[in-house]
Amino acid sequence: MSVRELVVLGTASQVPTRHRNHNGYLLRWDGEGILFDPGEGTQRQMLRAGVAAHDLNRICVTHFHGDHSLGLAGVLQRINLDRVPHPVTAHFPGSGQRFFDRLRYATAYRETVGVTEAPVDADGDLAVTPAYTLQARKLSHPVESYGYRLVEPDGLRMLPDRLAAHGVKGPDVGRLQREGVLGDVTLDQVSEVRRGQRFAFVMDTRLCDGVHALAEDCDLLVIESTFLDEDAALAAEHGHLTAGQAAAVARDAGVRHLVLTHFSQRYPDPEEFARQARDVGYAGELTVAYDLLRVPVPKRR
Repeated sequence: MSVRELVVLGTASQVPTRHRNHNGYLLRWDGEGILFDPGEGTQRQMLRAGVAAHDLNRICVTHFHGDHSLGLAGVLQRINLDRVPHPVTAHFPGSGQRFFDRLRYATAYRETVGVTEAPVDADGDLAVTPAYTLQARKLSHPVESYGYRLVEPDGLRMLPDRLAAHGVKGPDVGRLQREGVLGDVTLDQVSEVRRGQRFAFVMDTRLCDGVHALAEDCDLLVIESTFLDEDAALAAEHGHLTAGQAAAVARDAGVRHLVLTHFSQRYPDPEEFARQARDVGYAGELTVAYDLLRVPVPKRR
């Protein structure tokens, strides 16, 4: 059975708190797992969430600030300790290669798994698989940062009423799907486009073109909202978004489910982020993330 869900491992910005671990997010996409921004403590959070090293196929690091990458050393060593049997690819800003190298070889261990390094140096497609295309867009932060977007290819949805009208049934339905034509009936006559699902991961950034491009028409958008709107000047100074800014992006992009995360420890009431998101007119499904939360990708339209 295919599973598409976000497993939230940590939601704190800059420093962990009593209730929030450093960042960490696992996207389960059918049979694959993509780990985003493993901050300090991610390996322990994986254990608490029931996520194994064997679940990881890709690691995507947005940038090399500690709350987004200090857990990388432990995760990479665990992948090797557990002898993960499939390829693992790591994506990260190319300008941070020296930081990746230091984290990968922070201590002595035996390498048993050939982790493939795939540095990101420009906007574009990073990987194309039958299940999805992984894309990157540059963001605006004091250090080089990239957001990630996963796009499923469009498919076809067979329409039962049209199949019946053309007398197509049983094994002939599968034959028509495979071959595109059955007698004088074409696939176009009995089907419609089934839009592929879209997911985006947007961390530390000011508002910029990359944010909007990543969020466009997403089914599930995970986006930082470090500050509340009254601290917009601080957000801009430090290269972050406010709750209202993140929600306005989601509103304008047609996002179906918005997940706000990466909260400053200065705010005691996380529900204020939700209130400010609604105040700007975002009407879709809204989640204020907390550690160990599971968020399903919305069902196809």
